[in-house]
Order: sequence, then structure tokens, then C-alpha cells
Amino acid sequence: MMDKLAYSLESDKPFATVVGNLERETAANQFRVLHIHDVQATLAEKGMQREPLKIIEVCNAGFADKALRKNVNVALFMPCKFSVYSDGSKTIVSLARPTMIAEMLPQAGLDELAANVEATLRKVMLASV
Repeated sequence: MMDKLAYSLESDKPFATVVGNLERETAANQFRVLHIHDVQATLAEKGMQREPLKIIEVCNAGFADKALRKNVNVALFMPCKFSVYSDGSKTIVSLARPTMIAEMLPQAGLDELAANVEATLRKVMLASV
């Protein structure tokens, strides 16, 4: 099930390096970082501790507009998200698969669009790790 939900890669690069690379590669591939949620910092404010974890929300307005025109319920899955976290000496990057949206809304005709978005964001990931 996890393979259908997310695409993940592992890196030996430090957490901060991978996060910076994702930010740079996102912009280089015509996407925009909308927000970065620092989950570790948010939980620390409440007295909880965990290893570094950031959720990076990204969007390409053109792709978003096309998807929303096909089915407004796509908004429930927007924006696209990467999660980056530490696992021992490794940094893990996961992408919530846009093709999963097409599978959940089969009547919307999102297959090709979602595949294009996913291919671009996988390229971002590969260049970042």
C-alpha cells in the first residue's frame, strides 16, 4: 500500500542539505515551494521531541489549474507534498504520489496530468538526494 501512496528515496546527505536541494530543484523545475512545515519545531513547542521532519508543500499553478478544471475535489489533495526526515544516518524523502489522486478520482480524467506532475517531482527528488 505504501508504494501506491508514496515514492521514497534514501540519501546519505545531511538532512539540511537534502531540504535545500529540494527547494532549489523545485524552482528549477517550474514548481514553487508554498510552505515548509517544521514538524520537529512545532512539536518541540509542545514539549515533544523527535528527529528532524519537514513537510514541503509545492505547486505548479498551471498544473493545479488544469487539475481543478477537471475536478474541484482535487483541491482536497493539494498542494503536492514532500516529507523529509532523518532515520539514523540516512535522510529519507517521500513524495505523496499525484497518480494516487487520479486513481481516487477515476472519472476526472487526470491520469496523464498526474503522471506528468509525478514524473517532474520524482526528477526533483532524484536531483536532491
